[in-house]
Amino acid sequence: MAVGFTLVFVDHPKEAPRPDISAVAALDEPTRRRLYDHVVRQPEPVSRDEAAGALGLARQTAAFHLDRLADESLLDVVYERRSGRTGPGAGRPAKLYRRSTKEVTVSLPERHYELAGRLLAQAVEESEVTGEPARAVLLRTAHQLGEQLAGENSPGTTDVFDLLERYGFEPRHDGDDIVLGNCPFHALARLHTQTVCGMNLHLLRGALLGLEEDGLQACLEPSPGHCCVRLRPATSRPATASS
Repeated sequence: MAVGFTLVFVDHPKEAPRPDISAVAALDEPTRRRLYDHVVRQPEPVSRDEAAGALGLARQTAAFHLDRLADESLLDVVYERRSGRTGPGAGRPAKLYRRSTKEVTVSLPERHYELAGRLLAQAVEESEVTGEPARAVLLRTAHQLGEQLAGENSPGTTDVFDLLERYGFEPRHDGDDIVLGNCPFHALARLHTQTVCGMNLHLLRGALLGLEEDGLQACLEPSPGHCCVRLRPATSRPATASS
């Protein structure tokens, strides 16, 4: 039975590092943090007046900090008429605040466990439906995702270094090679080395293909203090195959 699966990744890591750090920094201000905590604990959206009254703040102070939280996508803004009336004379809808649907994660060094989790979960689900071994599905879908991530830009507009930096691999030149100073899946790779490193290898092979980068090949070469994958000139040696 043929079954089709589509990889869809929302809020993927290329958008995460700087905006999320800014969002977390916004919560470092004590009044803003109190307002955020108050809003997220309420079952219904909160108005500026309600938030100001609950925390004993001036309305202008509450409005300033609530809008800052909304600017950082920590709160969503909605407009509702609290009176329940509609039509002429019903008045303007009130500006209300509620918890944002955005998830904020900051990790130093940069990690992307959600991406790995989605790939692993998809591999299990597809394997159950099709009977294909889960590891084979994982490697194939990781390769497809690498192509997808690279394909978000037109060929030639992003080089491999840009892509690796965007996803937290911390690439560095080592002669003609590119070594990766950080593994975005570090904790998982330590516990499940063969599975996660194989996934990572195929992810980067897919990225090279998507970038039309035929001058480099991804090789599985673990070394202390580095990601398990190294990028070598394509003519230097055969690429190491994953089991």
